[in-house]
Amino acid sequence: MRRVLKVSLASLMAAATLSVGMAPSIAEAQSQRPGGSGQQAGEQPQRSTRAPRIAPLQRRAAAGPCPYVKILYDAARYVEMPGGRVSASNIGYTGEIEGLVSDCAYQADEPIEVQTRVLFSLGRGPQAEGNGRTYRYWIAVTERNRAVLDKVYFDLPVTFEPGSNRTEITQDNTIVIPRASIETSGSNFEILVGFDVTPEMAEFNRSGSRFRVNAGTAPAAPTTEQ
Repeated sequence: MRRVLKVSLASLMAAATLSVGMAPSIAEAQSQRPGGSGQQAGEQPQRSTRAPRIAPLQRRAAAGPCPYVKILYDAARYVEMPGGRVSASNIGYTGEIEGLVSDCAYQADEPIEVQTRVLFSLGRGPQAEGNGRTYRYWIAVTERNRAVLDKVYFDLPVTFEPGSNRTEITQDNTIVIPRASIETSGSNFEILVGFDVTPEMAEFNRSGSRFRVNAGTAPAAPTTEQ
């Protein structure tokens, strides 16, 4: 299913008048991955050892650079732990954004149209109730390192097949960003993607501790990513 997010021109013009002190910068809003080196704050770590499981988008023509598109590290994973007890036997529904590809198109004074494709890997742990869960994720458009222009939430209903505790879903989205002038390029904007997580989930992600997406199917302890 393709969904469309349109940033209003009013939001774009209003954001241009905001002072940096009125909204956190992207660098402040994102957290550095523990133990990382040479990684930009908030970016999902690269997984060079895994073969890509997400189909690329068709390349389109653009008059300039495309917006930066990233997964927010603090919201890259969704792990339910009832009561806050960190244990593989205490896992409900889980999710991880496994892949993200994007492309854009714009010419002359046209709006920037960005296409994104997100791969979600979703799991069902021993404490999960029922056979399905409606996850939520969001896409945010920002002035690069400045104000948030728009943020839209999407529902992601998932039903697990009988006997299965894991599934993958791909979501396509189109983001339309108006341009203040013909000189405005995609490099002025940043697009972030993440799960709708609780503060406790964000802290768990930020700490570097993790369970696999199918946590709970075998005894395991959380590990810290190196």
